Amino acid sequence: MVISLSVVVLLLILAWIFLRSGGLKFSHAVVCVLLGFYLASSSMAATIHDGLTATADVVSGLKP
Repeated sequence: MVISLSVVVLLLILAWIFLRSGGLKFSHAVVCVLLGFYLASSSMAATIHDGLTATADVVSGLKP
């Protein structure tokens, strides 16, 4: 849950930055949000979740 919450916060911050800098219009942001909701309810949701979890595990295992 912590990883998914932090990813949501990171994506929200990035979307806000793009929206404020003019690189992302409000309509584009709405389409991205709707796409996220539809992906979450699709059969691909488990695969996307597993991929993000595996990526987070790899990143957290890296030593500087």
